[in-house]
Amino acid sequence: MKKRVVVAMSGGVDSSVAAVLLKDKGYEVIGVTICFNAPEYKRKRPVCCGVNSIDDARRVAHKLGIKHYVLNMQKSLEDYVIKDFCDQYISGRTPNPCILCNQYIKFGSLLNKARALGADLLATGHYARIMKSKGLYWLRKAKDPAKDQSYFLYRLDQGQLSSIVFPIGGYTKQEVRKLARRFALPVAEKKESQEICFLPQDDYRQFLRMRAGNKIKPGFVISQNGSIVGEHQGIAYYTVGQREGLGIAVGYPAYIIKIDHKSNNIIIGPKEGAFSSEFLVNDLHFTGGPIKKRVALKVKIRYNHKESEAELIPSADKIRVKFRKPQFAVTPGQAAVFYTGDKVAGGGRIAKTFRGRG
Repeated sequence: MKKRVVVAMSGGVDSSVAAVLLKDKGYEVIGVTICFNAPEYKRKRPVCCGVNSIDDARRVAHKLGIKHYVLNMQKSLEDYVIKDFCDQYISGRTPNPCILCNQYIKFGSLLNKARALGADLLATGHYARIMKSKGLYWLRKAKDPAKDQSYFLYRLDQGQLSSIVFPIGGYTKQEVRKLARRFALPVAEKKESQEICFLPQDDYRQFLRMRAGNKIKPGFVISQNGSIVGEHQGIAYYTVGQREGLGIAVGYPAYIIKIDHKSNNIIIGPKEGAFSSEFLVNDLHFTGGPIKKRVALKVKIRYNHKESEAELIPSADKIRVKFRKPQFAVTPGQAAVFYTGDKVAGGGRIAKTFRGRG
């Protein structure tokens, strides 16, 4: 009996190559595409769950001669991703919706559907790898450091990791493109999709105005010495480290160094004020066992951040992270992911920062 694998096909190059690689290895492949009833806004890049992408996934499935299904997961998106997305911004934090989408939708609801279809595994086009060592499954970085997506996957648990395969994790993006051309896939030259699929015109502020505008109130912009220097349109529209779009002249390049939800104020200062050496992480998740004592690991505080050396100090349900070198724009709401070598040890949400260079 061939092993059955469900492939999450977004209509893009990466998931299409994942499907063809598994079929080439002799798996019984079933393609499934998730849709969210998202309106077809004009975008510079394709969206992973729009009508056009569903059609592209169908074309690839037809070429491969595999079954293909479309699943509407709008309710899951609303319940697990969009509500949190809005709540975080309204509270002055900056969320990462892709992490929750992976945890609850792609490797939650979709994994359950794959099991209902009798599949042994669920595959996606993520750039990451999974290894098993001493009875545990570990998430590892991809071969291509420029495309590695382990940061977005840090919340996957042992049950999920044991049922997942990432066929392109051992390839570079350039190699994946070559494979797509070699197999004559109809999406071989397709552009990359955008990260946040449910945003109209790639504008999160417009989305927040539509979904939660009545909860967003203007407030004051305050300098580090406590002086009011201007007004803002609502803390939901700003993020730590932001410089552009403040509309304020204070005699020096001003950056947002803190967003205060309680007072509804934004604090600005020079760039050095936006550096932090220490911060707290809550809502913790660990790939193996929890961190119970002080340990030195590398920590990544956003997707495009190069992870840096830090000391992790656990206490109750939080971890205090102390960077060896201060980092720019440590942002509450974003994920802090802990690495040991190329393995993901765990991570959590940045809850509170301590400003300054240490």
